[in-house]
Amino acid sequence: MIEIPSDLNPNLVPLAFLLGTWEGAGVSDFPGAEKCNFGQSVTFSHDGRDFIEYVSRTWVLDSEGKKVRPLESESGYWRVDAARKVEVVMIRDQGVVEVWYGELAEKKPQIDLATDAVARTAASGPYSGGKRLYGYVNGDLMWVGEKATPEVPLRPYMSAQLKKVVTPDEVAAMARSLPELPDDGIAFFK
Repeated sequence: MIEIPSDLNPNLVPLAFLLGTWEGAGVSDFPGAEKCNFGQSVTFSHDGRDFIEYVSRTWVLDSEGKKVRPLESESGYWRVDAARKVEVVMIRDQGVVEVWYGELAEKKPQIDLATDAVARTAASGPYSGGKRLYGYVNGDLMWVGEKATPEVPLRPYMSAQLKKVVTPDEVAAMARSLPELPDDGIAFFK
């Protein structure tokens, strides 16, 4: 279920499905880089202004699903206009800054993005642009990323399936909204 916080800037309502912390796993595979399974934690948050703050951290997983080491992290800001056009400014730990543009799909919680501008530091690896698709599917946040370098044409390189993390406060709020049950000693088990 998608909830719209009462203090969410009205311009951001179309992006409300992103809000919260999401965790899960995915696969990374790109020529010249280690192919691996990875874990991910993503948070989309707001403070009432006209943007959503985004923070993502990924780490390499071993064959048993345990953390091995950090993979990459990124952060940024997401906005949407009245025409459902989305813009994202993102910075990555590898020394890359990106401006992404895209749009929300009609009648479904899905965002298609492509880079418009890329700036790299001297220490960053080769990178010339990318595409991303985010979708809210059966309560999960799923995404796939494509990237291109001067040597490798645009191709998929990472994808993940993430589940929403429910905080103790959210569990307590859900419990308060349940109907009162009779205290007959067995009502809990019905």
